Amino acid sequence: MTLSEKKVMGTMDVLVCKMGWQPAAVARVPVVLSYSLERRIVPRCSVVKVLLLKGLIKEDFHLSSVLIPSEKLFLESLISHKFMWINPKICQSISKRIWFETTEKPDSVLRLLSEHGFTNYQIRKIVECRPRVLLSQPEKTLLPKFEFLRSIGVSRLGISIIASRNPNLLTRSIKQHMIPLYEILKSVLVSDKKVVTALKRMRRNFWLYSLSKNLSLLRGLGVSQSSISYLLIQSPSLMCQEVGKFAEGVKKVMKLGFDPSKFIFVEAVLVFHTMTKKTWERKIEVYRRLGWSEDEIWLIFRKRPKCMSLSEKNVMGTMDFLVGKMGWQPAAVARLPIVLCYSLERRIMPRCSVIRVLLLKGLIKADVCLHSVLKLSEELFLERFVIKYQDHVPQLLDIYQRKMGLAELGFGFDDKFKI
Repeated sequence: MTLSEKKVMGTMDVLVCKMGWQPAAVARVPVVLSYSLERRIVPRCSVVKVLLLKGLIKEDFHLSSVLIPSEKLFLESLISHKFMWINPKICQSISKRIWFETTEKPDSVLRLLSEHGFTNYQIRKIVECRPRVLLSQPEKTLLPKFEFLRSIGVSRLGISIIASRNPNLLTRSIKQHMIPLYEILKSVLVSDKKVVTALKRMRRNFWLYSLSKNLSLLRGLGVSQSSISYLLIQSPSLMCQEVGKFAEGVKKVMKLGFDPSKFIFVEAVLVFHTMTKKTWERKIEVYRRLGWSEDEIWLIFRKRPKCMSLSEKNVMGTMDFLVGKMGWQPAAVARLPIVLCYSLERRIMPRCSVIRVLLLKGLIKADVCLHSVLKLSEELFLERFVIKYQDHVPQLLDIYQRKMGLAELGFGFDDKFKI
């Protein structure tokens, strides 16, 4: 009742006179009177008007379903499915690349995608990336591809994931591209299940020529089938990089001393290819700040390449605990860099809590090595450090299983006594 007469009259003029809703409908949802006419009501009603004129929605569209939903829900329910006819920027972009006289063919494409479980977001991605898909003949060109994917074990959901991540598959020949792609992947990965995994991880610009050449390069260097399979599943897009760029990266890894016949070689290739020079330099600087020399940093990379792809927060947290709380030297971690990949909460802290109790009670010597604490299997760790000393400290298993904290025994990680 505090709204100005001008605002109420203006809003009612749009809703009743221009859109055709009854005053009673507004009375049932009075909150709409307080909405901004320029920022919410007019823009949304303009969209609805276009959809009505195109026959894309029925005339009994409810007032509440237009003005009450959040902007995200409104866009999803009204614009997303037919957004390419409404969004000016997208229309302009598409019109520069394709042209059609009527919407019959595009509508049939959109209908098929929707019927096969594609979300509005996935459809949008496909059309923005490959607008020519709108010119496809759904039953002749798209449906056979979906059927082929189903025949190799791809689920309904999987088809939409694969197509939206790599829309090129929808515009290329099934005989000249999709089937040859499957055959190449199958020759390396053997099982259809692994092929499906690789297909789901592919991104756009996937070229058969590059894939074939890069596979030949790795085989020629003596990289094992299992190592190539690992690399192809982990990063199929990497395997499809431009041949010269891929070969250059592989050459750099070899110069660092990695043996192509060893599995660690492909781990290094994966890390090296997925990290920019700037990111690499930043990681090196982080490791320097943690007290490692250049030689130790390269030792870490050669022993466990994945360490270079860990987040700064992860590495800093683990090192603060191992060095600052437990007292191990940075050099000890450099000799066993796999510990940087372990979970701080699920592996490192529970085991070190047990070691801390045993140290402070004098049940083990202070020279316990990092390897014997963190590298052992859970079975061996329990046998060597928990079961063996349970008569002396009955609470050890509870400490290990995080059912009890060190503070309950009167201990902590801030005690002066360290390894």
